[in-house]
Amino acid sequence: MSTSSPRSVAELVVDFLVARNVDRVFGLQGGHIQPIWDQLGQRGVRIVDVRDEGAAVHMAHAHAVLTGQLGVSLVTAGPGVTNCVTAMANAQLERVPVLLIGGCAPRAQDDLGPLQGIAHTEILQPVTQFSRTLRVADNVLRDLDKAASAALGDGCTPGAAYAEIPTDVLRETVPPGVILEEYLSPRGPRLMYPDPTDIQRAAEVIGAARRPLVMTGRGAMRTAGELKRFLDATRAVYLDTQESRGLVSADHASFVGAVRARAMQEADLVIVIGRKLDYQTGYGSPAVFPKARFIRIADNWEELRENRRGAVEILASPVVALAQLSEAISESPTSVDTAWADTLRREHEQRFARYADAIGGAPPGKDGHMHPNRIFAALREVLAPDAVVIADGGDILSFARMGLNVSTYLDSGAFGCLGVGVPYGNAAALAYPGRQVVVVSGDGAFGLNAMEIDSAKRHDAKAVFIVANNAAWNIERLDQEMNYGGRVIGTTLQYSDYAMMARAFGLHAERVTDPNELSRALRDALANAPALLDIVITQHALSSDAGKGLGWVPDYQALTAWDEAERRRRS
Repeated sequence: MSTSSPRSVAELVVDFLVARNVDRVFGLQGGHIQPIWDQLGQRGVRIVDVRDEGAAVHMAHAHAVLTGQLGVSLVTAGPGVTNCVTAMANAQLERVPVLLIGGCAPRAQDDLGPLQGIAHTEILQPVTQFSRTLRVADNVLRDLDKAASAALGDGCTPGAAYAEIPTDVLRETVPPGVILEEYLSPRGPRLMYPDPTDIQRAAEVIGAARRPLVMTGRGAMRTAGELKRFLDATRAVYLDTQESRGLVSADHASFVGAVRARAMQEADLVIVIGRKLDYQTGYGSPAVFPKARFIRIADNWEELRENRRGAVEILASPVVALAQLSEAISESPTSVDTAWADTLRREHEQRFARYADAIGGAPPGKDGHMHPNRIFAALREVLAPDAVVIADGGDILSFARMGLNVSTYLDSGAFGCLGVGVPYGNAAALAYPGRQVVVVSGDGAFGLNAMEIDSAKRHDAKAVFIVANNAAWNIERLDQEMNYGGRVIGTTLQYSDYAMMARAFGLHAERVTDPNELSRALRDALANAPALLDIVITQHALSSDAGKGLGWVPDYQALTAWDEAERRRRS
């Protein structure tokens, strides 16, 4: 990379990305960003062009989660940017490092009513870590560095960042004396070391605990080895969350996911690693964790102290904190009630085995269509150990969480962002072309980004898209049926033939109505990916989320049982 001659801002943007090992950009072309788009092509950076800008951000999101790299999207001005708002909010809430680079009108046309002129930065400000217009050519590298640092969580919570550059600025040149190499020589990830006093105090609290529980989230995802060592040292029981699915195998002696409610109710200490205590964890409320104190471990404030303060709060990189805690704990005996931990593990194994045995024979609904559990029983037969599986939807997500046992998993997340399945699947298949990639999506969720199967075909993203087709937004339909006098309004769809749609785009596709054909159809799809299976399922299978009242939206907590416990606490 030479900085011995003047360079256009568009060239510098691409220099900046290449220096950070960005080898692909997800986007949709437009005149406002054409100078960057052209430079990406000249430099050999892969452009994954999509059918909707929001899908580009979703793809960057999945790429970042799966690879640990910065996810980058590039979109044009006006609707190009505004189409990304939901996806950026999703990345921000999920604390995933995504950088969106947008176009905007030339400075001379500012405030004159230019083509696609709108206040992008103000729109994105509430759902990003950083939202700025980069108007000064000489400062673009500096400002991009600030944006990328904000996205990566360098000294802050990671999340979404937005930077836009007027088209006339992209065409400006910057003299070599102004191009500082420090912005083209990025630093690696920083490690934050804990206060030794906090480690000692935490070790004492853990050592005194009888029933310790460990819960993990996004911030723990690069800690697998140290986390397992810590679990072995403490004999604590373990629960993952949607953000950390697969971090610890369900085969590990500490894993008790099938008895989640009991573990949370009976634990006297909860060690939370890299996880916000949001609605999915009952906000850490004493109503949900009636006997527990907390230890919080994280490298940012949201995962360290939001909603429930810890008896000890360790501000540090989780991988470092866990290593030091394991060392400190190994020097003194613990007080763990091993009988309790063994009982939970045994109950987990029994429930898990019963569920695994039952899903393959789940009976059809009263409409005669197959139970959704049959999909997951068939997947267990065909998935490789390193398969990447994505679940997208409302009702189907509940069946997926129970039915899937995989090491690499993504879903609609804490934002409940339906429509992520196809974009996530595309990004996963492009990042790991040698691995199986399967997306299980409800028919409603699939429709939100269905056109991205065209992107899968054009870019040879060898994913298999399963549409669980029950002709409904079913968790909401069931809520109406059960709680609103059976008045089902605006929550039913058609049993549309999504396989026919996929064939029109050139994908291998099949409609499956017989559960005995599922395993064969899945193998055919995996062998001919990209592929789509339109699997007709019943509307009359009650998911655990529907049964627990998630669609009802209780007043204090997300689930009815937690809400009732919260009401008792407050009264």
